Amino acid sequence: MTEPFSHLDDRGRANMVDVTDKPDTDRLAVAEGYVRMQPETLRRIVEGEQAKGDVLAVARVAGIQAAKETSRLIPLCHTLLLSSVKLDFSMQEDRLRIEARCRTRAGTGVEMEALTAVSVAALTVYDMCKAVDRGMVIEGIALLHKEGGRSGSWIRQA
Repeated sequence: MTEPFSHLDDRGRANMVDVTDKPDTDRLAVAEGYVRMQPETLRRIVEGEQAKGDVLAVARVAGIQAAKETSRLIPLCHTLLLSSVKLDFSMQEDRLRIEARCRTRAGTGVEMEALTAVSVAALTVYDMCKAVDRGMVIEGIALLHKEGGRSGSWIRQA
C-alpha cells in the first residue's frame, strides 16, 4: 500500500503539512552527491590551484548556508532551527563526492536540508571550476540515511 502525498490536500492542491501536534525529536539526515570532472580538474582542486580560490572551503560554506535557507528555496518546507550542518568531501578517480549531515530537534525531518546542502555545494564546485572544465556533471544526489520522527530510521539499500 502506498502512502498518499503529504503535501497535497484532499482536493489535490499544494499544502504545507501541519506539524503542530508532532512531538519534537532528534532528527538526522545524511545525503550525498557527486561532481564528475576531468582528473586534472580534481587535481587542481586538491592542490589548491584553482584561480578562484579554495574550492572546497567555499563549497562547504555554500552548502551550510543553503541548508539554513532550504525553506526559502523549497516552498512547502518548514523553517527549521538546525543544530548542526557538516559537509565532507572525498576524491575519487574522476569525481568529487560530497556528503552532508544535518541535525535538528524538531517536529519534522531534515532530509531536504541535507539534499539542498549537497546540491548547492556541488553547484558551487561547478561554478568555481567551469572555466577549466565545462563538461563537469553533477550526479547521484540522494538521501543515504535518516533518523528520528514517527517513521524512525531509514537507510538506503545498495
